[in-house]
Amino acid sequence: MEELTQLKCEACRVGAPQVTEAEAAKYQKQVPDWVIVERDGIKRLERTYQFKNFVAALAFTNKVGEIAEQEGHHPAISTEWGKATVAWWTHKIRGLHRNDFIMAAKTDEVYQQLAQK
Repeated sequence: MEELTQLKCEACRVGAPQVTEAEAAKYQKQVPDWVIVERDGIKRLERTYQFKNFVAALAFTNKVGEIAEQEGHHPAISTEWGKATVAWWTHKIRGLHRNDFIMAAKTDEVYQQLAQK
């Protein structure tokens, strides 16, 4: 299986297919700490990361924002003292696409890089 962190997001159009349950299960093996939640009838990938303080959580949020901008795919991020919650979904298809799993993997990678500093 391809490493999700090595893939790029593809342009997604209205009507593009959402991932199947089998595809989601396959991709989720590479992002096991993420959960699929449903909010407002839309499936999303979500994970909360823990930090030692607000400054660290904000640095993470900013770095995730940078990769989101590079990939042209943007999450919902809630940043608080000591934690940041990230949710990925594809707005145009109102659900999950492979892009969301790619970005979840890249978000985990950012967290690992910052944790090593």
